[in-house]
Amino acid sequence: MKTAGLSFEATDRALSVMARNAEIELLFVRTEDVPELVNDGVAELGITGQDLLAEYGADLEILAELAYGHCRLAAAVPTGSTVEKVEDLDGLRVATAHPRATARFFNERGIGVTVVPLRGSVEVATKLGVAEGIVDLVSTGSTLMVNGLREVGLVLASQAVLVAGPAPGNGDTSRVATALRAVVAGRGKRYLLLNSPVAAVDAIAALIPGLEAPTVVPLAEEGLVAIHSVVSAADIWNLLPRLEEAGGTGILVLPIEQLVP
Repeated sequence: MKTAGLSFEATDRALSVMARNAEIELLFVRTEDVPELVNDGVAELGITGQDLLAEYGADLEILAELAYGHCRLAAAVPTGSTVEKVEDLDGLRVATAHPRATARFFNERGIGVTVVPLRGSVEVATKLGVAEGIVDLVSTGSTLMVNGLREVGLVLASQAVLVAGPAPGNGDTSRVATALRAVVAGRGKRYLLLNSPVAAVDAIAALIPGLEAPTVVPLAEEGLVAIHSVVSAADIWNLLPRLEEAGGTGILVLPIEQLVP
């Protein structure tokens, strides 16, 4: 929110804070409460996880994927189980802290499982004999391995998202959504500047097409130009040596705080 341009100061004890430069109040609540608060109109916008949104079950509009908090809701069984895919769980018990999302997933596929709701320690459910399988949040998969479990299917991919309630939004909600999307887009890009001989422009332009086309600006020294472009941050590692080989010099890579394509 601060990168998006909002000015505010939050403390550990503050439950809400007003932005200094906009008519926006930020409410600090548990992420699992966000879908209900937004659906009830207590807040116009909310940031929560897609897994919690699916569990709540409300038809809230996702305005932006925020590219953090990546994880997945996965089905898993003990390593020694004969179950190889989610269809093999038919007729078995599945423990989870996401009973609604889990039940919906299996019902939509016609797989008859008994969902066992648990609030914590889902990974130990099979060891305790509570269930033959589980559905739980997974990030790296290391926790499953430590507890002798292996994945057999993906239930839901999740990340942090900006959601809006059923009531029509005002101009401020639209501005917030645009600003946050711009922050996410900017984090995945870099602003690239370099000098190049005129003869090398075509070769360099082929490497860095930019959003539409790179900007080429003549320099004071005859025969040289400056090339400006926006490129993917993930491409920088391989791109720099290729630009140098093509004749680029004085290469400068800058972060982008916000980008509206």
